[in-house]
Amino acid sequence: MDPLNETWGQFAGTELTNSSAPGGVAFDASMVVIPSIYALVCCLGVLGNAMVIYVILGYAKMKTATNIYILNLAVADELFMLSVPFVATSAALRHWPFGALMCRLVLSVDGINMFTSIYCLTVLSVDRYIAVVHPVKAASYRRPSVAKTINVLVWVLSLLVILPIVIFADTVRTPEGAVVCNLLWPGTGWSKVFVLYTFLLGFLLPALAMFLCYCLIVAKMRSVALRAGWLQRRRSEKRITRMVMLVVVVFAACWVPFYVVQMVNVFLCPPDPTLSQLVIVLSYANSSANPILYGFVSDN
Repeated sequence: MDPLNETWGQFAGTELTNSSAPGGVAFDASMVVIPSIYALVCCLGVLGNAMVIYVILGYAKMKTATNIYILNLAVADELFMLSVPFVATSAALRHWPFGALMCRLVLSVDGINMFTSIYCLTVLSVDRYIAVVHPVKAASYRRPSVAKTINVLVWVLSLLVILPIVIFADTVRTPEGAVVCNLLWPGTGWSKVFVLYTFLLGFLLPALAMFLCYCLIVAKMRSVALRAGWLQRRRSEKRITRMVMLVVVVFAACWVPFYVVQMVNVFLCPPDPTLSQLVIVLSYANSSANPILYGFVSDN
């Protein structure tokens, strides 16, 4: 298969080396270690996000605008974890045994939840900006009904953004006889365009928006910190803002390596397969890290 078409298959852990043929796979430690890490990430992610969803839905006092955004992020992370068993199996077998339909479904679910996660974090950052910088106007915009509507719009936007994945995801058999789940582009230049497209819409632009929000938040906090009683009155907002900022930083730490490897793959040369697998695992690990961050930072 044309290496330029092997862009997003790494997203599903299906990239192959020349020795990766069914029945003739050369064993190496990564075939055990990587799936084991996937299993750990999946267990932590499923349990942790399920607890977040249960707490927010189960307690009336938790249904604030901010928590509804966090609920949406937890749902996206939980769905993201559902594809991990398929990815882990593919990584262990070094081929895709689940057929073309599951290939399209898994890649599409991965894509929509990846974009939903970053857009949820962007919305959370804007929510923090409104709460801290414009506290008087916040009551008008930070209502649970508004948050629910925005969450729906986030999912619709994510679905529109990942339409190329839905259209072009398919399986193909390599010369070595292995089945690969990948995005099969109609032309050689499409893969480069798609990587730039996902990087801009799925990382860079949302990251710039979040960076701007937190710059304005920090400036506001510094300008009013000396006012008598402000810290006492706004302590809760400050704590929530710190939690969201930490979640954003961890998200960046988990996803920047993924995008770097994608860029190297299409613009320079294919990276080491083990390195590719590790950055994929790291991107999945973000979805299991968020509930842990909530537990350490938030009193609730």
